[in-house]
Amino acid sequence: MPFSKDQRVHTLNGILFVLLFALSSIYIAEFRWFQQLGINSLVIAILMGIIYGNTLRSELPKQWTPGIQFAAKRILRLAIILYGFRVSFQEIASMGLSGILIDVVVVFSTVLLGSFVGCKFFKLERHLSILVSTGSAICGAAAVLAAEEVLKSEPYKTAVAIGTVVLFGTISMFLYPALQHYGILGLSNNQFGVFAGASVHEVAQALVTGASIDIETGTVAVVVKMTRVLMLVPFLIALSVYEGRQSKTGKKAKIIIPWFALIFMFVIGFNSLHLLPAEMVNTINQFDAFLLTMAMAAIGIETNLKKIKEVGLAPLYLAGFLFLWLGSSVYVMVSSFAS
Repeated sequence: MPFSKDQRVHTLNGILFVLLFALSSIYIAEFRWFQQLGINSLVIAILMGIIYGNTLRSELPKQWTPGIQFAAKRILRLAIILYGFRVSFQEIASMGLSGILIDVVVVFSTVLLGSFVGCKFFKLERHLSILVSTGSAICGAAAVLAAEEVLKSEPYKTAVAIGTVVLFGTISMFLYPALQHYGILGLSNNQFGVFAGASVHEVAQALVTGASIDIETGTVAVVVKMTRVLMLVPFLIALSVYEGRQSKTGKKAKIIIPWFALIFMFVIGFNSLHLLPAEMVNTINQFDAFLLTMAMAAIGIETNLKKIKEVGLAPLYLAGFLFLWLGSSVYVMVSSFAS
């Protein structure tokens, strides 16, 4: 047991070790070059973790491993729950029915299409196809991490999926504003905000994409994006049901509803009541970002690059296909239905 009398100190040492990675990542993310590229502490943390895990991991005391795994699992769940303080039902309602429907269609069509194409055409393992598709469809790294909790997949698959999200989300962040500025997209500012929020991978990337036009467009992008985040809850429940039916034990599969997803929904409801001061909510969000950074660092440390190499370029091809799908399908819906 990680916190048994004999193991407690070693587990805490492992957690503190991951905490140092998180602090370092947050410090590095403040460099202007990383901020201009939209590279946040989550990306830096997993990269630092992977580098350490595949070079100096043998120097790490084995007794500390439960602490690292605790950060990658338990702390991650808490971070996902607290993510609910970034969303409110009022913000979602402000989008109108067309914006909400666009988000719903985008999320579930992207996951279904990506999972099918990944397995059938790119010959990817099922869990990896789902993780890449989930990251593209919902909210980037946070969605990948949440889906990994349901799938119980190996850490390297999570790292691969997050890597694809970072790459194509970054491309979107630079490409879409350029297309809008040069009149190629031909969208109104409000339409572009909806387009950015419904198609760009990470929350921060969607914000930067929209704000490159103006502040109001950035706000629209964030609201649309956070509605995609809300889709994480029904998706995780559906994924749990699906995984239960995929059981090959021969027995009736037990459907496990991810409890952290339900609490995440409760937190969104609580946040919608605006009972906490804005300063406190901001502090919670900063703390949540720190917990997510710790989880990313831990996952990086647990990632074996040899297994990533064995996967090859297929996840990148799938992510590229989904990037094109998101951009084209969202553009058609936004130009047709959003005002």
